[in-house]
Amino acid sequence: MFPYAEETFSAEEASVLRRYVTNLDQPVFALVNLPEVVKGALFARYSRSSKSLRRLFLDEFVGDLDVAGDATVDATVGLRRAEELYDRVFFEYGDDSVAQLGGVHLACEQASNVLTKVLERGRLMSYLEQSTRYIGYDSRLPSGHYRYYRPPEILDSPLGARYVGDMDRMFDAYAALLPRVQSWLAARHPRHPEDSDFVHRQAIRAKALDAARGMLPAASLSNVGIYGTGQSYESLLVHMRAHPIPEARAYAAMMLTELRKVIPSFLQRVDLPDRGGAWSAYLATTSDDTARVLERLWPEALEHPAGPPEPALEVRLVDFDPEGEDKVLAAICFAHSRRSEEDALRLVGRMGTDERAALLAAYVGDRKNRRHRPGRAFERTDYRFELVTDYGAFRDLQRHRLLTIEWQPLSVHLGHEVPAGVEEAGEREQFLECMDRSAALHRTLAVDFPVQASYAVSLAYRIRYVMQMNAREAMHLIELRSGAQGHPAYRRVAQQMHQAIAEKAGHRALADAMIHVDHGDTDLERLDAERRAESRRRRRASGGAGGQSGGRAADGGTEGRARADGLAGDPG
Repeated sequence: MFPYAEETFSAEEASVLRRYVTNLDQPVFALVNLPEVVKGALFARYSRSSKSLRRLFLDEFVGDLDVAGDATVDATVGLRRAEELYDRVFFEYGDDSVAQLGGVHLACEQASNVLTKVLERGRLMSYLEQSTRYIGYDSRLPSGHYRYYRPPEILDSPLGARYVGDMDRMFDAYAALLPRVQSWLAARHPRHPEDSDFVHRQAIRAKALDAARGMLPAASLSNVGIYGTGQSYESLLVHMRAHPIPEARAYAAMMLTELRKVIPSFLQRVDLPDRGGAWSAYLATTSDDTARVLERLWPEALEHPAGPPEPALEVRLVDFDPEGEDKVLAAICFAHSRRSEEDALRLVGRMGTDERAALLAAYVGDRKNRRHRPGRAFERTDYRFELVTDYGAFRDLQRHRLLTIEWQPLSVHLGHEVPAGVEEAGEREQFLECMDRSAALHRTLAVDFPVQASYAVSLAYRIRYVMQMNAREAMHLIELRSGAQGHPAYRRVAQQMHQAIAEKAGHRALADAMIHVDHGDTDLERLDAERRAESRRRRRASGGAGGQSGGRAADGGTEGRARADGLAGDPG
């Protein structure tokens, strides 16, 4: 039985919901019969609300929609003919491009923070994930349990009681520490006379949630909204069906069931033994075989070093092209000429310093904001970074998908960080006690449940990973993640990446083009953003515009729009 805290709805609520969601009692469901703008606004609101998507829809969206006309809508009308066409074009002849043209909005609720990284794997999909900096985890599910995943295989073992007991104590510690840090921050940062109480409270609470989130285990539950094409879902499901974590395979089965209610033809191959089944088997086999060969060739690499973790650089630029700037300039010339790329490189080699600067300045232009990015010539050179950050920062950076990212298994062996806010608030001992509990539970689980042991690891523990990106994606990531409103952990990473591109790679011209990188410090990261949000709300109210229901101030006052940090970059 999959562990899911089921919601209850009144008969009237259920009647409305049946027109727009594919089920009322599972954690995975698709949205149907709604305008695209409503589905987008609903998902945007989702990321900063503690409510489930169905409850959010009932509470904040239904009132602004005319739902009476949908009472007799049947989502399968016209489906048979489309399926017949699809079967003839795609299934018989293998024209995958057809499956790129039909998409679905899918909600995946009560997924662990381990699973969310699996769900957000696809490069060509869009995601919005519930944010730990807007949602407090001191509240409980409708079942009365804290919001963490309970793996059935662990609960049914002799370690089940230990797992639940330690998890509950970790959440108890988080719930106790959060208001104390919040009170300390409010005293340290008194409200500015021009700020409303709401703006000040929101900024203080976001800072407190940022500080406390490291205590949460990776088993903490999250809600994820996904939009993807049939082809993207097929690829994701095939990978999930081969995943070693049972939770991922269970969600894959539920996702396939719900998606087939909306785009059944696009997913015919997923569980056919000679199609998707063979693909999943291939992925599982190559992973296992690679691990066995590596164990034979480099056995010490699979063992954690004894003793305390050695200090590791947070950001290291491990590979780059020393001629990267020349190649970017040549790519600029190529697209605006009638000559070969070799000719363009020779031209760049003859250019003087002033000529090179003039060419790059013309191509970059006057960037009024970070969304004004130069073209694809910046994709001509790459940077490969090795990072060792806390898992919380990794969660945010992993969502940048138009790059290559690989990560090692999450464990406690690289040590953890104590957030400055926790240290300064005098809560260090309580935080360390939670870290010790997490580490002890992880080591115990690793003996019999090596894959599931990661559920016990608190978000403050470090993980090692690599990110490889071209200069255009680096501009997007670094400028976005260094912004003053960002979490301190990933702001630091972005700032160090920018410095490494300029100094270690020596690509100073490309680094200088990233004019919207913020190297400053800030105390209340969300204060300016909350001020801007309130200013927008006031302008909308004074103009008499009602706006979308997704823009209401409940649960944190979000503006009902997609968060920029959930986007992977301009595909341009």
